Amino acid sequence: MRLKVAVCDDEKIICNEIKKRLLEVRPEFEVSLFSSGDELIKSDKNFDLIFLDIEMPQLDGMETAKVIRKNHKNEYIIFLTSHSELMVEAFKVKAFRFLEKPIELNTFREVLPFDYLESAAFFPDYSEEEKLIAYGILGGVPRYLNAFDPKRALRENLISEILTEGAFLNDEPQTLLRMELREPAVYNSILEAVANGCNRIMEIADRIHEEKSKCSKYMLTLQTLRLLEKHVPCGETDGSKKGIYEITDHFYRFWYRYVFSNKSYYSMLGTERAADEIMEGINDYMGPVFEDICRQYLVRRAKGGILPFVPHSIGKWWGNNPVIKAQDDVDLLALDRKGERGIFVECKFRNRPMGMDEYDDLVTATEAFPGVKEKWLIFISKSGFTEAVKRRAGEEGAELVEVKGMYE
Repeated sequence: MRLKVAVCDDEKIICNEIKKRLLEVRPEFEVSLFSSGDELIKSDKNFDLIFLDIEMPQLDGMETAKVIRKNHKNEYIIFLTSHSELMVEAFKVKAFRFLEKPIELNTFREVLPFDYLESAAFFPDYSEEEKLIAYGILGGVPRYLNAFDPKRALRENLISEILTEGAFLNDEPQTLLRMELREPAVYNSILEAVANGCNRIMEIADRIHEEKSKCSKYMLTLQTLRLLEKHVPCGETDGSKKGIYEITDHFYRFWYRYVFSNKSYYSMLGTERAADEIMEGINDYMGPVFEDICRQYLVRRAKGGILPFVPHSIGKWWGNNPVIKAQDDVDLLALDRKGERGIFVECKFRNRPMGMDEYDDLVTATEAFPGVKEKWLIFISKSGFTEAVKRRAGEEGAELVEVKGMYE
């Protein structure tokens, strides 16, 4: 998704330098520059992120932020200054980050945009499971995370901020699509198809009743806008014919699966019962989201030096398993550069403990990789593990991770 970013600093050189560094980290960002707080306030654009210098003539950054907060509650403000003693004042206007000048490139990599663990800071009173679901619904865009009240239950936020007509998030993807594209109806149909499980071009083309070649052109545009992304099985090249498509942003995935697909139905059902219906089936929706969260968890561990090796490629794998002579998959696979070492991960977001069937499935899937000489098994489960799995994991050296452990 193309995030809209504002940079406001009275020094033009600093504005241009920040823009340059932002685009090095996230080339898809749409960056607007402002030389004064007054100029920023008068802009008719809505921004996801605002980099705001505190020390500016006339209207300084702090006063500018106060005006912004009166009119726009969900913008994510990052203050820029050379004086760290101003930090306390900065957080009075709900600034989420405070960066001291000069700003290094790695700093930008750390603040944009949030993964599951960083997003949890928006909901300090939620349980670990609720934090995961909130991230699954809203994704990591700060403007969307800010829309949910951390003092209200997930269901209540879902009703007031997404399902209610006129709410900030009720029509947000549709609004942005109309601004970006000339034929939003076709693009809406593609995104709805992908959100509901059509992952291959032929499936999508059949679902929306368009020719495959025409559908491919539309999908290329959605990839350019970072709304769609193509995935291939881990370890294969980008040209693999096994490629599938997924919606990049979790909020868009949620919105097209539930809100867009059920507008008329939900209007008859009412927001209360619609929310109940969504929450009853949320585990099914969270399945692939949880796999992405587990990938982020593994990446964090790799950066912290607490994996057996630093993965060269990491992602889901699917394909033929010659041992069972059938199609098979691995929720998450990490391979080293030579493909001789592998970490095989099973990820389950269910209301029951992970049992021996899932354990056996992952062991069987590893047999599809005879070239991987060293193998590690990790099982990640929302609801823990059966005693049998705990015993076997202890005997075989497999690692068991519960949701709580992902936040430590």
